[in-house]
Amino acid sequence: MPKPTTDPAALELGVDRTSPIPLYFQLAQQLEAAVGQGRLAPGSLLGNEIELAARLGLSRPTVRQAIQSLVDKGLMVRRRGVGTQVVHSSVRRPLELSSLYDDLEAMGANPATRVLRNTVEPADRATAAALGIAEGSDVHRVERLRYAHGEPLALLRNHLPPGITDLATGRLEATGLYRLLRGSAITLHSARQAVGARLATAQEAAVLGEPEGAALLTMERTTFDDTGRAVEHGSHLYRASRYTFDFQLLVR
Repeated sequence: MPKPTTDPAALELGVDRTSPIPLYFQLAQQLEAAVGQGRLAPGSLLGNEIELAARLGLSRPTVRQAIQSLVDKGLMVRRRGVGTQVVHSSVRRPLELSSLYDDLEAMGANPATRVLRNTVEPADRATAAALGIAEGSDVHRVERLRYAHGEPLALLRNHLPPGITDLATGRLEATGLYRLLRGSAITLHSARQAVGARLATAQEAAVLGEPEGAALLTMERTTFDDTGRAVEHGSHLYRASRYTFDFQLLVR
């Protein structure tokens, strides 16, 4: 397998002028494949469009159209004063009862966590209903910023019954929440989950590295152990430009 490169000039690119497939699309497909296969490493700069056009014998508008199609897909970004740069591909995650930290680790995305809030406070009405406790009861509130490949990916807010496991900040930043729960002999059995979307507030956008009003995916999840007890209620926000839920649908 070819080694990853940060130099697009090292890639073997070419177009077939006898093909009915548009030239810009041929180039875009080759660049997308190089990114997807790891041959073109994240952080790579594509360089001057004129130079790339001359190398391939294409017009500059053709090259620009190919690159713009990859920018639209979120595989590349145009940075003022820097140029067009390859970014990490979108995280695709199956919609099942799993830990984001574990999923990112399994796909080699180098997960990291920064704890933004870690307190015990009275449960509001919605949290109390989700956890099956009395309104005003103490709950542990944890807010974390989850990174993948060094970039912010998700803002995670969770409420848990106090004393369910050791939720020290250092432990939360070292691993995933579900792993901590399992380490306390809690068997995660099922969850009730809803997925949606909305626009980022100014504060959320600043934390996630998105412009204000950017699209965010939302997920509300209440997780139960094998006794039917609610062990956590999560309200999560994901960057739509970097994150996708995968569904498997069965015909009945």
